[in-house]
Amino acid sequence: MGGLVVVGVDGSASGLTAVEAAAREAALRGAGLRVVHACVWPAMHVPMGPSPLGPPEGGLRNMVDRLMAEAVERAAAAAPEVAVDQVVVTGEPLTALEAQSRDAELVVVGSRGMGGFVGLLVGSTAVHLTAHGRCPVLVVRGEPRPDGPIVLGVDGSAAGEKAVEFAFGEAALRKAPLVALHTWTTWNAPMPAPQDASTPYANPAGALAGEEERLLSEALAGFRERYPDVAVEHRTRRGGVREALIEASRSAQLVVVGARGRGGFTGLLLGSVSQALLHHAHSPVAVVRGAGERD
Repeated sequence: MGGLVVVGVDGSASGLTAVEAAAREAALRGAGLRVVHACVWPAMHVPMGPSPLGPPEGGLRNMVDRLMAEAVERAAAAAPEVAVDQVVVTGEPLTALEAQSRDAELVVVGSRGMGGFVGLLVGSTAVHLTAHGRCPVLVVRGEPRPDGPIVLGVDGSAAGEKAVEFAFGEAALRKAPLVALHTWTTWNAPMPAPQDASTPYANPAGALAGEEERLLSEALAGFRERYPDVAVEHRTRRGGVREALIEASRSAQLVVVGARGRGGFTGLLLGSVSQALLHHAHSPVAVVRGAGERD
């Protein structure tokens, strides 16, 4: 067996959809699948067996057994060739999945769990893992387009390089085109050198757009050589990055972004772009932490 894909389940419909997606991701990678459920009740000394006054099939232990059996059944239906193992741990789901991410190449979660409230668009588990997980995190949400591209948000930062690498790998695995999207405004674009002393702040026509296209090309250059079979489309846009990526997600099978991008602040665990996509994207979102990023 190659690598390992981990998926968290809690009995919710969102969690079971994540299991199916995780099984397909494992099949693409030739990896195994680990289905993980975390239960806090034993730590609180709540009895796991059936109540003496209730039916023998009742109780928390039997409920967990049924939950895991259904998850494994869903995984087998989605990707029968994938080897599946089950892990039930005592503790908080966030802590358990973060620990599991240390040995995984990908963690998959649903966008909302059993404890989600109506109107809360993304669950705390998804947000926590994308900020703290030790490997890329795939949050299953929206309606992916199986024939759509992989959409990659590129900002040219060193922290975003891991996201670029992941997106190229996903495009190669899925035999899908890659749309590399970079947006800019006059506030965040690098300022070209002035033409002469009489116009110190003037930019030649198209200078900013040209600089941003160069930044995008440089961010992708090495990866295009490593993945020559991946068809890449460059898109540079003047405007807001969140709006552009959310719109692009309508036709995507996956959107890939870094956890924090250019302009991120030390101590800010998750950037505004990745946060916006977790809440509003129309397709699954993969969030990839940069090399050396710390909690």
